[in-house]
Amino acid sequence: MKKKFLIAAFWLATTIPVAATTIRGQIIDANSGQPVSDSIITIGTVVVKGDPSGHFQIAADVESPNLTILARALGYRASTFASAQARQKENILALIPLNPHALYLSVYGIASKPIREAAFGIIHEGGANSLVVDIKSDRGLITYPSEIVLAQKIGARTLTLVHSLSEVVANAHERGIYMIARIVTFKDAVLGTARPDLAVHMANGALFHDREGLTWTDPYQAEVKSYNIAIAVEAAKAGFDEVQFDYVRFPDASATLKFVGPADEKGRVNAINEFLSQAHTALAPYNVFDSVDIFGYVGWNLNDTGIGQQLETIVDVVDYVNPMLYPSGFKFGIPRHKNPMATTVDIYSTIHLTLDSCIMRTHANPKKFRPWLQAFRDYAFGGKVFGPNEISAQIQGADDAGSDGWMLWNPHNFYRDPGSEQK
Repeated sequence: MKKKFLIAAFWLATTIPVAATTIRGQIIDANSGQPVSDSIITIGTVVVKGDPSGHFQIAADVESPNLTILARALGYRASTFASAQARQKENILALIPLNPHALYLSVYGIASKPIREAAFGIIHEGGANSLVVDIKSDRGLITYPSEIVLAQKIGARTLTLVHSLSEVVANAHERGIYMIARIVTFKDAVLGTARPDLAVHMANGALFHDREGLTWTDPYQAEVKSYNIAIAVEAAKAGFDEVQFDYVRFPDASATLKFVGPADEKGRVNAINEFLSQAHTALAPYNVFDSVDIFGYVGWNLNDTGIGQQLETIVDVVDYVNPMLYPSGFKFGIPRHKNPMATTVDIYSTIHLTLDSCIMRTHANPKKFRPWLQAFRDYAFGGKVFGPNEISAQIQGADDAGSDGWMLWNPHNFYRDPGSEQK
């Protein structure tokens, strides 16, 4: 009997959880001392939101030797507060404001010393403070030493350009640069070709290829979603400040396509939002922001633009939304602007009005949005070169709308003298 009692006591001692203690605190602006609203606080696997006055409370095991508080908020750098501070009865945690001004670098750009140093030079001179870096390319290549088994099996790891993702991030952080990892998601020529069972197909069963001749993967497929989320987690572990998902959509094709799930608007929207929600949950323990790129017209269209991107719902499942507001992309014009780039005033209005539309429709914090801006030659309205005046007009439009900074897109990673760009 005594032995049975001891066994029962041991079982109870090892299965009853340790009582959690409620940790309280307030998130404030490190510069102004004012409360920060809409903050997100994480301890272990528990995630809570701060109230409008910046206050929060969260249950945690204070006996844990590695107790830390992770905190982030729109418009601020994410921060980690160490064990000693986390154990205080009332924590006052200060976040540093950040308004990202980013340049895009492709997988080849970040690996090229001349291109990389040119970008660092612009940042050093105050022209930018952030980089968007490809870690999964437009064709599905992963050019760093990934540990993801599927990437090895399908041939996504045939080219190594970056030998240490964490070293790239650490080097940038030493310069004070905010680092964003771009992942081209459902457009994936490598995965779609190697695994046709995960790809999008034509109505006749043939593999679908887009205008570039590239295959796409099916947003409904669990293995496709898990693969891209695994890449995002590797980016978070490498120290990136933000993970950005691009091509998170269904193909914009006129042909009838086949998916394993419903191809109607409701199905498309649910599929895209479900992926983003899963990614958001997976990234939460790493205190990293997540963002999604959307078509510019999504800011005006009330439907899903035929690709699964519906503004009012997508805004709820990510930290940041990145409308691609290239004036050249609005070939049908926008309300009150038939030619969105006739003058610098029209270029300014294209950016400002579209962001205004996004903000008014969603009632979201303007800092929820960070637009992509055009730093390449026009392809739709006569070939206008986008030089300093055109780029400045876009930046002013974004700033006046109150967005969380901006990002410049140039596929050739050329930013030193945008006025000379002819490609």
